[in-house]
Amino acid sequence: MAQVAVVTDSTASLPLEMYERYQISMVPYYIHYDGRAARDMVDVMPVPFGEYMRGLPDDAELPRTANPGPGDYLERFLALAEKAGEIVSFHMTSTGSGAFQAATIGRDMALQRLRGVRIEVVDTRNVSMCHGWITLQAARAAADGATLDDILALAQRMLPVTHMIQTADTLRYLYMGGRIGRASHLLSSVLNIKPLVSMEDGEITTLGVARSRMGAYKRIVSLVERAVEGRRNVRVALTHAVAHKEAEQLGQMVRQAVHPVEMLMCDLSPALSVHSGPGTVGLCYTLE
Repeated sequence: MAQVAVVTDSTASLPLEMYERYQISMVPYYIHYDGRAARDMVDVMPVPFGEYMRGLPDDAELPRTANPGPGDYLERFLALAEKAGEIVSFHMTSTGSGAFQAATIGRDMALQRLRGVRIEVVDTRNVSMCHGWITLQAARAAADGATLDDILALAQRMLPVTHMIQTADTLRYLYMGGRIGRASHLLSSVLNIKPLVSMEDGEITTLGVARSRMGAYKRIVSLVERAVEGRRNVRVALTHAVAHKEAEQLGQMVRQAVHPVEMLMCDLSPALSVHSGPGTVGLCYTLE
């Protein structure tokens, strides 16, 4: 193991092989549905869960999600401290989840038991593979021998240049979750409106709407092109909820427009897809 152990949680939505390749320790969220509590990306996986979501009637109760608790992080930190003297833990925006706060409490509890171990907890102020990119690049740096301070500095550089844009196939799940009214839900279905959303300093922001899926993809590509402004080292993660074919279509358009040095295909974790719904497609990009 590298001298710095890297921890994240399941909503980073990293491809599963990346956890093993870069020795990233993943702490799962919880999903409560059908009378049981399942561990995100452990007991419940993206494709079967997405099909389950598709089958829910409009008046059904949505699954509920919960972030890991302080005890989950405490257990993981104590285990990693047996192998590494420094640990860094990355989490989705603290304005949208309690994971950062729970990990901070878990860190404080761990340090009461440990001596000579340093643990840092980082709020990425973002979600999905923006959170994932920061985690992945940190783990790559750790594998190359970077110190904890080096990794923290890398994360701080990435925070302002790592962005998410996505479009929902339908507003049905926002409606089912009580986030929009029935009239808005029905109107969007009739007009086939595709909302575009992003995140700014940890808060969800809207980037307008498109009248078709292709229109939404063109808008996403245009926004990325404008942000890139000729930079060479652009990394893109395509994200989707049981919409692999559609994500590939978006990926082809992005490749032609900005020629990223790395492109990943990523399933949104079930804990995220609860809130966006199956059919969601988007991307997370980071600039160097």
